Parts: sequence; structure tokens; C-alpha cells
Amino acid sequence: MKNINPNDVSTHSFNWGVIKWFVTPTLIKDATMTFGEVILLPEQGHDRHNHPNAEEILYVLSGEGEQMIDDQEPFSIKAGDVIYIPKGIFHSTYNKGWEPLRLLAIYSPGGSERDLASLPDFKEIPAGEYQTFIRKS
Repeated sequence: MKNINPNDVSTHSFNWGVIKWFVTPTLIKDATMTFGEVILLPEQGHDRHNHPNAEEILYVLSGEGEQMIDDQEPFSIKAGDVIYIPKGIFHSTYNKGWEPLRLLAIYSPGGSERDLASLPDFKEIPAGEYQTFIRKS
């Protein structure tokens, strides 16, 4: 059993927002899933992608957005919604509101989070340091 303090894990930063992975097979011995919080900035989103080896569950904590699954017509999402994405299915999530869109993300099995580090806009912010957001001019 382990208590995880968000200040003790790094933040993964992208042009569209940030992710804090609290549980991953890399961070916690014997963990078989991944769990973290995703924050999408207003009018930003995580483009179409898939996780060939994992299913994903998203739980919307706050904000409003749009979810696409399996290249179907996107649908609206809001706080309290749960989104299930089967293994290998393409999907994307976009923030359509004025405030950050906050989601909890779970991969089962864990490990798909490692692929995000290969994105060109990926930056890792060390534990205890914080992402700053700069207003566009």
C-alpha cells in the first residue's frame, strides 16, 4: 500500500495541457494499471490517437469538452461523465469551455503513458516544480 502525494511525482507538459501520473507500472512495484489526472487547457485537446495494448477509462472532474471515439461523431462531455475506450480504438478529447477540462485517466494494463514521452511537445517538469501558463498576446 502506498500513499501518493501529487507533489512527489513529475508533471508531463504538452502544448495542450498537463498530466500527473500517480500510479504506473514504472513508478510503483507490482502496479499493473496506470492512473492519473489530465488537465486540458481551453480550446486545446489531445489529438486522435490510440493505445494498441490497453483499454482506457476517463472520468470528467470539471469543465466541458468533446470526446471522439472510433472516428465517430464527437459528443459533449461534462463533470460526472465516464468514458470507456476499448483497446486499440482511436479517440481524441478536446476542451470546448473557458476553464480547464480536468479528467481522471486509467489505462489497463498500464504502460501506455510511456508513449506520450515521444510526442514532440513533451516536457517533463520535476516533482515539486509547477507548470506555468502564459496568456497569449
